[in-house]
Amino acid sequence: MSKLDITIAGEINLDLILYGLPERMPMERELLATGFAITLGSSSAILAHNLAALGSRVGFVTKVGSDSFGALAVERLRERGVNLTSIVQGGESGVTVILPHGAQRHILTYPGTIAELRFEDLDISYLASSRHFHMSSLFLQRGLLADVPELFRRMKSAGLTTSLDPNDDPDDRWSGDLENTLPHIDVLLLNEREAMRMSHADDLETALTWLAEKVDTVVVKRGGSGAVATQGGQRFSAPAVPVEVVDPVGAGDSFDAGYLHQFLSGAAVADCLAYGNVCGALSTTRCGGTEAFRDPARVEEFLRQHKKNSAK
Repeated sequence: MSKLDITIAGEINLDLILYGLPERMPMERELLATGFAITLGSSSAILAHNLAALGSRVGFVTKVGSDSFGALAVERLRERGVNLTSIVQGGESGVTVILPHGAQRHILTYPGTIAELRFEDLDISYLASSRHFHMSSLFLQRGLLADVPELFRRMKSAGLTTSLDPNDDPDDRWSGDLENTLPHIDVLLLNEREAMRMSHADDLETALTWLAEKVDTVVVKRGGSGAVATQGGQRFSAPAVPVEVVDPVGAGDSFDAGYLHQFLSGAAVADCLAYGNVCGALSTTRCGGTEAFRDPARVEEFLRQHKKNSAK
């Protein structure tokens, strides 16, 4: 096997998405949806899938349930060529039910194996065999959380570059071992709310200033307002790519895939931002976070159409 570009340790589950539900959902009523989809979910697995679809050589370590949901999730990753030689199996799969209501949505998750991945489950040599290490959904990794600083320290000691997308903290505390992890992060990827909650700031500018003191490269995804980044005291920005949005689920993870794919090729921050926005936009043209990336010809055509936004 050729050397991996990136290894990812994280969670895997399916997303069950019900479209067309009423905005108000009273109790004890049978409410009808107008559409339904089962897609590969979880930030880590979406990232692994879409990075592989873009051409990166991806290795993924996770704990997957020994059930039909787990089998389907793994099959979706294998279709895209993600290396799964070090996954751990056992237990019940986690599942996320997403109920979109226009621009907002309810997100309900049963953790299952999502919270069961532990440090002793990880093949450290395998994770360190790539050029870059990434982790998503920091606060969902309940079984791994206390060891995350040590995990990133080992990856840096092995010579890898690293990145983290913490995603939301269900407890909204933004504490624990996060502070001890940041010194080992090269690229921190967040959305606007996460940036402000992590820094305990009331506005994005204050958040960026605080985060830039902790991490070399800070990237903030702003949806329709594009994306911004700081690196070495410099500020970068890239506009959003206008598309007809079908579903925003997974757009942030798809942005991460685009950004890291370019980062791994040695691209400048501005080019990484632009490519991330293209991939985030592509994701929104189909349901869920990976469906838009399952057709290689369609991915290639979308990227060709938006070549000026993705110079590399």
